[in-house]
Amino acid sequence: MDIPDYDKALYYTLWGQWDDLLVLMVRTKDDMLSKRIQNFLHAYHYSLDNQKIIDSHENLLYYIDHAMKYTTPMAIMEV
Repeated sequence: MDIPDYDKALYYTLWGQWDDLLVLMVRTKDDMLSKRIQNFLHAYHYSLDNQKIIDSHENLLYYIDHAMKYTTPMAIMEV
């Protein structure tokens, strides 16, 4: 998993670029990130409950923040 995937996920989520977020969901090697993106996009497109959308959005952002804290600096060097 590369740090840029987390950066991209954060950027796409904050700026509402859902198409790019979907592509990232398919291409990332981080299964948890992929699942969180999937849950958010599904809630955003199909849920009528605003609280469910907000909760899935917050869960995605929380996971991105958590993953960025615990990713080793060596991952930055891998290209």
